[in-house]
Amino acid sequence: MTPLRTTLRLAGIDVPRIGLGTNRLRTVHASFVRDAIAAGVRHIDTAHLYTGGESERAIGEALEGAGDDVLVATKGGYGGAGQGRPEVLKAQIEQSLRSLRTDAIGLYYLHRVDPETPLEESLGAIEAYVDRGAIRHVGISEITVDQIEQARRVVPIAAVQNRYNVADRGHDDVVDHCEREGIAFVAYYPLRGDGPNADKLAWLLRRSPVVLPIPGTLSIEHLRENLAALGPG
Repeated sequence: MTPLRTTLRLAGIDVPRIGLGTNRLRTVHASFVRDAIAAGVRHIDTAHLYTGGESERAIGEALEGAGDDVLVATKGGYGGAGQGRPEVLKAQIEQSLRSLRTDAIGLYYLHRVDPETPLEESLGAIEAYVDRGAIRHVGISEITVDQIEQARRVVPIAAVQNRYNVADRGHDDVVDHCEREGIAFVAYYPLRGDGPNADKLAWLLRRSPVVLPIPGTLSIEHLRENLAALGPG
């Protein structure tokens, strides 16, 4: 059996192949974020809309002054028609920069493709922040293979984040495409389905060397159990 690859280069940083989802994180949980880093987490995933902005603010408080070895990924442009307009994205990016207390976001995703705004226009707004150094790498979320290639004609795509787990394999073709193209595939809702969490994470890690699950938790014990799926070390 091929040895398990336990790290992945994501947005210019080598990170363990299990990250932390934070869609329930609130500002009172800043200490949990610091504990997660101490436990070995190096990839934290958030979004402009999570808990009304508290998730980003908690991360910003916890990591202010921290080094560059922790990748924070955030997202904007969720909510349907009009949310991918350049002016909407610009406002959300500016808010994320303030909330995260940073001059540069390591990885920024277009959270959803706006049905009323051309993908090129949405990504163009994000690319403008890449050009000025305020966003380092770009990702896209809940996307098809064709949309990935459409996006790559506008800006390099470092990561794709889609719903994917042992019970929901509807994006098998996207996983395979990302592996061929050297794009990280960040799996959200990775623990859905029956069976122990360790088994579900192990399946994802062996599904493809570019898959990086981001299970969400507010428990340091559960977080350590998730990281243990990577093996000793």
